[in-house]
Amino acid sequence: MKLMKTTEAVGQVLCHDITQIIPGVKKDAVFRKGHIITKEDIPVLLSVGKDTIYIWENDETMMHENEAAEVLYRMSACGTNSNETDVERHCEAAESGVFGGTASKMHPSTVKEGKIEVIADCDGLLKVDSEKLKKVNSFGEMMIATRHGNTTVKKGDKLAGTRIIPLVIKKDKLEAASHICDDGPILDIKPFVVRKAAIITTGNEVFHGRIQDAFTPVIEKKIAEFGAQMMFHEVFDDDDQKITDGCLRAIEAGAEIVFCTGGMSVDPDDKTPLAIKNTGARIVSYGSPVLPGAMFLLSYYDAGDRLVPICGLPGCAMYNKRTIFDIVLPRLMACDMILADELAGLGEGGLCLNCDVCTFPNCGFGKGF
Repeated sequence: MKLMKTTEAVGQVLCHDITQIIPGVKKDAVFRKGHIITKEDIPVLLSVGKDTIYIWENDETMMHENEAAEVLYRMSACGTNSNETDVERHCEAAESGVFGGTASKMHPSTVKEGKIEVIADCDGLLKVDSEKLKKVNSFGEMMIATRHGNTTVKKGDKLAGTRIIPLVIKKDKLEAASHICDDGPILDIKPFVVRKAAIITTGNEVFHGRIQDAFTPVIEKKIAEFGAQMMFHEVFDDDDQKITDGCLRAIEAGAEIVFCTGGMSVDPDDKTPLAIKNTGARIVSYGSPVLPGAMFLLSYYDAGDRLVPICGLPGCAMYNKRTIFDIVLPRLMACDMILADELAGLGEGGLCLNCDVCTFPNCGFGKGF
């Protein structure tokens, strides 16, 4: 690769895409890598600020931005010990626009202006290995930008963008960075697998018909978005033994997750936390650093053939648009184990204003870029 005056570059081969920006109209490549410059191209190149231009010269120690983006894609989506032929097939498929096989979780976009985007091939929970991502981005001269992890993605969604910063990069530097992903990729998509849910409605006011149960329809609607249905529902007064028995009967009937609604405060007559504890479930946390949703309880019951989450949902999940429930629900539906320190880490970004412009990135409802 060498630099020369644009006016003297007729007949030379471009070694990178040339971008043209027309505000409010387009941002796209006006010439692609490999284009042979003609006399008619000179005014166009000058109009986009290219008084000098890089033309192709082979250097075995360096890697071009397009090839480097493919390496970064592999680190993001496949892991660097993945089958080379399979990765090449993905990239060839991206060029043709045809993607084969339902086993694929993501695929690359075509290389454009030195960038490859990672596109979801299925619905599910996006998992991001934050440590690997940070290590790669700390190397310098390369970058991978992803969506928030632990959020819902749909088939066709953009998951990440990859590129190097300069036009070319030393091969040995990129190879050193790639070893970060030898044991697996940065990104994964876990499918939503929970299909059978139980709802245990608690409270004297609902049990005795003083007010209508407005909580259950909210839960039903939200779990339906993940392909799950309510297969067990009972209403109990504030009797902890009855609530405990209801949870256990729901699990025995085949429930894969149990939601207990109401009775989660510190009032003496709110018995749901005690009832969940008495099932024998392991309590992960009673309380979360998220508002709305501080009184949320998460536990796991060992049913022998499966671990069943039993959740105590505070009343805010009934009337607030976004709460702790919206953060944990995608993970619960994907059977992605939630640990206590992960809940503790939700404090930063855990204040939801429930406004049109979302400042609550953890919930996955943020409008993003």
